[in-house]
Amino acid sequence: MIELKNLTKRFDNFTAVDHLNLTVETGEFFGLLGPNGAGKTTTISMISTVLLPTEGEILVDGRRLDRKASEQKRKLSIITQEYSMRQDMTMEEVMEYQGRLYYLPRKVIRQKTEELLDFAGLLEYRKRTVRHLSGGMKRKLMICRALLIEPEILLLDEPTAGMDALSRRQMWNLLKKLNGEKMTIILTTHYMEEAQALCDRVALVNRGKLQKLDTPANLIAELGAFAVDETSEDSLASHYFQKREEAIQYLSAAGSQASLRATTLEDVFVECAGRKLM
Repeated sequence: MIELKNLTKRFDNFTAVDHLNLTVETGEFFGLLGPNGAGKTTTISMISTVLLPTEGEILVDGRRLDRKASEQKRKLSIITQEYSMRQDMTMEEVMEYQGRLYYLPRKVIRQKTEELLDFAGLLEYRKRTVRHLSGGMKRKLMICRALLIEPEILLLDEPTAGMDALSRRQMWNLLKKLNGEKMTIILTTHYMEEAQALCDRVALVNRGKLQKLDTPANLIAELGAFAVDETSEDSLASHYFQKREEAIQYLSAAGSQASLRATTLEDVFVECAGRKLM
């Protein structure tokens, strides 16, 4: 379990995270969502101890997390938005280098490397250098590298940014497998369909403050399960209804430039960001 208690981070006069209180259960797939500048990456950086809180604390399994808590830190592994691997290394060399940083025996490194690369569908490319990998393959390799130390908690900051649709779906399947093995995952993403497909619960934050916290299904139900989009020359307006019959009735009077569809988590995000967060 991860607990954020009044977590706050200030940079001079700017407050990036403002007394954030969250609990992420063991084995949960948790989404941290918000517009640019909402404080998502800053929060992830504090959980990983890259940044230290200005106020508040982080507890992992009831024990305070800080840079000196080596046992707690070892439970965590983070994957950032940037590719942090040497371009001239092969996949095997990247994995070996990571293992040596954590003083793993060479035999263990080789065994886990083969298992993890096979798990991610990368084994046949293990001799290929990083510079010759696709963006999706690099992201998968970063996950394999993070898993080498057998963390209990995986922190993912925009893990599918820049991926094509196929690579993104492959990454989803990989993350689902990991979560299926009871790994706790905290995800930040701008892809709302990603959060809706993967996350057990999501937190909507803005300006460092928590705005909403619930399951994607409950947030969608709160807004209305059915949406009618009305298109004009200069705008698109969406209207939400709890019952399909209500949506159809509205649609029938709206004219030819209207359409009915299911409400998504992206609708929740847009409505929240447009009307409450900004």
